[in-house]
Amino acid sequence: MKKTILIFLSFVVIISCKDKVQQTPKKSGQHQEEVQSNKKTADLGLNPDKETIEHVKILLAKEYRDAGKENEVNELTNNWLDLYQKNGKYYVGKADYTVARGYSECSGDSTRIINSKNNTILLIGNSRLSMGEVKTVKIEKNKIWPKEKLKFHFGNEEYTLRAEGKVLSSEKVQTDNGEELYQNVKNYKLYLSANNAPETLFLEEESFNDTFVELLFIGDIDRDGKPDFIFGANRDYEEERVILYLSSQAKKGKLIKKSAEVAIQFDC
Repeated sequence: MKKTILIFLSFVVIISCKDKVQQTPKKSGQHQEEVQSNKKTADLGLNPDKETIEHVKILLAKEYRDAGKENEVNELTNNWLDLYQKNGKYYVGKADYTVARGYSECSGDSTRIINSKNNTILLIGNSRLSMGEVKTVKIEKNKIWPKEKLKFHFGNEEYTLRAEGKVLSSEKVQTDNGEELYQNVKNYKLYLSANNAPETLFLEEESFNDTFVELLFIGDIDRDGKPDFIFGANRDYEEERVILYLSSQAKKGKLIKKSAEVAIQFDC
């Protein structure tokens, strides 16, 4: 009788252990499924705009001074894109360039020079942009002085650029395009609105040193059906500074957001 009980108990223990062994992989598989599911959820939860904002870089096809051992041109790779003009139209395509070494006698710095094979507006380090022709707006006026507005249509929307600021002085100056008005402005602000929607304040400059803000480009670079902008915003006559604004990165209730800027100094 004792032997029978022992055999029975041993049989129960074996069955119980077997059940646990069979259940263990099932739990492990369930955990793996949950991890994969969470990974998918996390991937879907990524904010593409935020990720794009962090990685957008822009360069001009110009000469850049070495800053110690660093140079902005070092960031340029074969993955960069080129916003360029050809036969009166604008395109986004693969950057086609060479880089040469140079030397600035003015500053005594070694330099790197980007030579683009296209009529480049901007080199853009953002492979998420689609290549092809870009829908653009013809710029009727490239300077918007305080108390002035510039209206244009894009798609079915009417947009307005409106400027504020204090004019310290005004004068007529000779440029490559003939005689133009130049004003010395401080506390400059530039707003954008669409139809009757609230304005977006997107550009502010406290002062300028013989320079001013210049509108360089309006077009749908990111292909979301809304206009993007490129402005020249030199703060000093010995600086070339360009700012890219993309509509796809705008926060809720806003029309555009500053995505990247590049500033080249050529002072002595």
